[in-house]
Amino acid sequence: MRGYGGFSQGLAVITILLGVAILVSTAVHGGGEVGIVIGVLFLALGGGRLFLARRT
Repeated sequence: MRGYGGFSQGLAVITILLGVAILVSTAVHGGGEVGIVIGVLFLALGGGRLFLARRT
């Protein structure tokens, strides 16, 4: 299970970084509701996955 746990945490961090990148890109290009919502959702998804991976 150690390999799966490391993979899961790594995927969570990548998802969080992708959310940050989407938010930054949206802000640089003048904003937009869709980009902000998608960025926040990616952050929440990655954060939730990381929380659950470290909890178990």
